[in-house]
Amino acid sequence: MKKLLFGIVLLALLAVFPVPTMAEVNIGINIPLPPLIVFASPPEVVVIPETYVYVVPDSDEDIFFYDGWWWRPWEGRWYRSRHYGSGWVYYQRVPSFYARVPSSWRNDYRDHRWGGHQWNHQRIPHQQLQRNWSTWKKSNHWEKQQTWGVQGLKPRTRSQQSSQAVRPKSQAKPQSREVEPQESRSQPREVKPQESRPQSREVKPQRSQPQQREAPKQSKPKQGKPERGEEEKQDRKSRE
Repeated sequence: MKKLLFGIVLLALLAVFPVPTMAEVNIGINIPLPPLIVFASPPEVVVIPETYVYVVPDSDEDIFFYDGWWWRPWEGRWYRSRHYGSGWVYYQRVPSFYARVPSSWRNDYRDHRWGGHQWNHQRIPHQQLQRNWSTWKKSNHWEKQQTWGVQGLKPRTRSQQSSQAVRPKSQAKPQSREVEPQESRSQPREVKPQESRPQSREVKPQRSQPQQREAPKQSKPKQGKPERGEEEKQDRKSRE
């Protein structure tokens, strides 16, 4: 009978709540909630300079207000609520605003110093915070009028604040390149002699031309003196 009753209740829960919601309920049940903080009256807050994060300075535990939510860390986890004293719900990650909150804010608050300047912090009542926190953020109230209560602090833009909020742990340093000294234009530059490389010429094969045979030279008769027999004949003719 008990098993049947349990099955009916489980089916009813599945029909009413979707599966993701049931998973969130199970996660919330397994994670313990922080103890309640009892305040005699609604707590006053102080705005942390260069942010729109408000903190309760009189509490021993860190309690922040940001974007309409109250936030508090406890035992390595984060919780948030719409009320400062109850209704805390587990938050699965570290809130983004926490990167802009310095860990030494309590010492700065007690010393009235911020970044080496005089910090004349103003305590803000709870009702005034609830009415105006959204308008203050949209109109840049703390930058324009009171510069966060810090004397001599130059207001910075939201882009500068967001760039300082997330800082990588290890920043790669640019590698320094060695720059060789440039020679002055007036000094002549040394010209290194270039080694003469033998140029390889292509040797084209020559075509063998038919050799012209020289005609045999005809021997010309030698002109010399006539023989003795012929001389005698000539003498005889001349005598006759």
